[in-house]
Amino acid sequence: MMAGIPDDYMQALLKNVPLGRMCETDEIARVAVFLASEDASFMTGQNIAVNGGMAFI
Repeated sequence: MMAGIPDDYMQALLKNVPLGRMCETDEIARVAVFLASEDASFMTGQNIAVNGGMAFI
């Protein structure tokens, strides 16, 4: 998804991510697996932000 984004624009984006990096595909996948598992069986109606702490103001 991030392929082809100019480096200067990417660096500007990363300034807004407290962890200082973009997420890896497996980090999103692990959340999806958790949500599909019995471990999440009592969860309802949640917003889960997998964003490295990035907040849009």
